[in-house]
Amino acid sequence: MRKQILLIAALLAVMPLAAQEKHLAALFGYSVFYRPDTDQPYVETYLDFDANTLNFGSFEEGSYRATVSITLTVKRGDSLAYVKKYNLHSPASNRQEKNHFTFVDLRRFALSNGLYDLRMELKDSLSKDAPIVLTEKLVVLYEKGKPAISNLLLISSATETVRENMLSRGGYDMVPYIDDFLPADRETIFPYFEIYNLDRELKGGEYAVRLSVEQKETGRRVGNIGTELKHSASKSLRAVYAGLDIKGLPSGNYNLVAEVSGADGAVLLRKRLGFMRSNPGADPSSAELTEDAVAASFASTLKDDEQLGYFIDALYPISSPDEIATAQKLTDSSSLQEKQTYFYRFWIARDPIAPADAWREYEKRLDYVKERFSYPLTPGYRTERGRVYLQYGPPDYIRDEKNFVSAKYLSPGIVVSSQVEASAEATTYVNASGQGTVHYLPYQLWRYNMLPGDDPNRVFLFWDEFRSGFYKLLNSNARGELRTAFWERVLSQNQLEENEVGAVGEQFERGF
Repeated sequence: MRKQILLIAALLAVMPLAAQEKHLAALFGYSVFYRPDTDQPYVETYLDFDANTLNFGSFEEGSYRATVSITLTVKRGDSLAYVKKYNLHSPASNRQEKNHFTFVDLRRFALSNGLYDLRMELKDSLSKDAPIVLTEKLVVLYEKGKPAISNLLLISSATETVRENMLSRGGYDMVPYIDDFLPADRETIFPYFEIYNLDRELKGGEYAVRLSVEQKETGRRVGNIGTELKHSASKSLRAVYAGLDIKGLPSGNYNLVAEVSGADGAVLLRKRLGFMRSNPGADPSSAELTEDAVAASFASTLKDDEQLGYFIDALYPISSPDEIATAQKLTDSSSLQEKQTYFYRFWIARDPIAPADAWREYEKRLDYVKERFSYPLTPGYRTERGRVYLQYGPPDYIRDEKNFVSAKYLSPGIVVSSQVEASAEATTYVNASGQGTVHYLPYQLWRYNMLPGDDPNRVFLFWDEFRSGFYKLLNSNARGELRTAFWERVLSQNQLEENEVGAVGEQFERGF
């Protein structure tokens, strides 16, 4: 998934922001590591800039460079935990335009265990545009002396260290791969991660590190992709850097899985990293299927042409761009067998072992969204609530408000919320002085405790703009989902100022 402005959240999960007038594009990511010798967790942040989207100015005679002003702030509650403001200079170039290269910035800073709010502000120093702002949650949690595993980090390249720098690890300069999109020409991936304190748990015994790939939708392992490494539990910190051949991995959504197992085979530690793969040449759906194979499959039982067309169209929330393009070529004039073949290919791409089971599980979700979210002339799966439900499954929590009212002081910038709850159906918040209220349009807040390849506490906020019962997605903090500037001001019909956080904004941050 690549967009003009693309910022990746925790565990390298992607978050697109609205494009600015200028073309500044960057990838942002972070990983959390730990030093067992000092019992100190620390965070690494990564920025990967596309030089062609920046403005280059004169640097030295005959050369040019771009400069990005960066402010990184990390807070724990109201307390400032870390702040760094600096100018990042690109490598020098002999041209002012068409600089087709990327450059990476890495920062490292210590944090204690806890939940933090990260704010990153990026500004092209030669642009008049407003800064790009990213806000995200940081979760830091390492128990002293307890076995643990760091975040998984993909490495773009590794070269022998000549002079020690921020990219240096174990004698090599490792450049992070800051994206969750793996194109067909990337045939090998190189994950890096660290294992902590197994020497205390296993007392010098051996353990196995297994790397594998699983389908995100089903959790099933891709059988022919993986590697296993053996290590002795003699160190409190073990760095793992390995290559994984994904040349034959078809297009789809996956998790890279790292597991640490003891001598008895029991899994002691596990970590996942989500990614998207585009590899049309390896897609099972592009392979030749015999008529007999299709006829013997579950797809052959779908003989109603109109119903099968409906089922195929309803696959779009979990389809890759290549699959969507193929499905769009199936018109009313396409034969029933052609549609059955596509449908079968689609599901064996997701579950080669039990494609029928994978389809039936999805069909249950499809029936649910048809019943709950359909609207005149819009089937449930084409609504935004239906799409989210089909893509991610049922949320862990839903807050449904039809006439939410919160109290607010009339003095600018002072908001009071969550002090008195009037009822479960229409919650009203009142402040001590009773001055001012904010009336919100109907909305639903959906929280997912954990989405694959993303941080905990991912939230979707849908709104009923015209009080018609038709809800649209207004804002989300999930990877790859819609982010709307000043969304709460929109939901409150401009009763809040642009940077003011009201009661619903607090609900969004809490997830309830």
